Amino acid sequence: MVDRVLVPYALLVWAWCRAAAQYPVSLMLLTLALLGAIGSELVALLFVFGHTEALGGFTLAEALLVYGLAVTSFRTADLLLGNIERLGEHIRDGSFDVMLVRPVAPLVQLATDGFSPRRVGAVVPGVVALAVGLASAGVAWTAGRVAVLAVLLASGTALCCAVWLAGACLQFFVAEARQLAHSVTYGGQALTEYPLSIYPRAVVRAVTFVVPLAFVSYQPALYLLDRPDPLGLWPGLRYLCPAVAVLGCVLAALAWRAGLRHYRSTGS
Repeated sequence: MVDRVLVPYALLVWAWCRAAAQYPVSLMLLTLALLGAIGSELVALLFVFGHTEALGGFTLAEALLVYGLAVTSFRTADLLLGNIERLGEHIRDGSFDVMLVRPVAPLVQLATDGFSPRRVGAVVPGVVALAVGLASAGVAWTAGRVAVLAVLLASGTALCCAVWLAGACLQFFVAEARQLAHSVTYGGQALTEYPLSIYPRAVVRAVTFVVPLAFVSYQPALYLLDRPDPLGLWPGLRYLCPAVAVLGCVLAALAWRAGLRHYRSTGS
């Protein structure tokens, strides 16, 4: 796997980063612009708490923890795998056929095509909010809890990657499905930036048992805060984050394989 996936991925990413570095001023401005755009979402959260002391039973510090987990996981996944959302474009212009005959996995080529380090700027607001939330939310830190935090972030990122891949696979069957996938990926990020306890129960059930985005930020936050779920859901859900991430990755991989089997060349 290292030789077939990780090494080619790293080499292609490095090549795109070197290309972007040829225009350092442009790269810096684009990074700052993206940082500002994502940071405005954090400002919106702070604005909401300027008018209330609690939201859905969560204080500002606890809400920052939820926001930080969501944005860090989603934006890291976007950095690593977000370019696969352009699958439909590659199918329409015939460039996906070229990827299939190259000696590198097509998924690696899709994920790295047009890779830009400016997306690192989108991760920064989430990391800052996460650090502030963890420092001020009264989390009882132990060595085990520190290790679990790393596992939760890795699980959340893996689950977001799985959602991104599954959404992209729709384009094997419906070429114009990119906007539908966006409603799940970027829409899912916006949904999980706030405690799920503010949403109707039907929405909570959907993002817990259908598209399990609750395991990206809400359930991990409940575990770290060691507090009961205001919604009254089964307390054991917070311990299932790694298992849900693994299941999501397996299902996304199966969807990718099914899409490849279904794909027929454009003939160009």
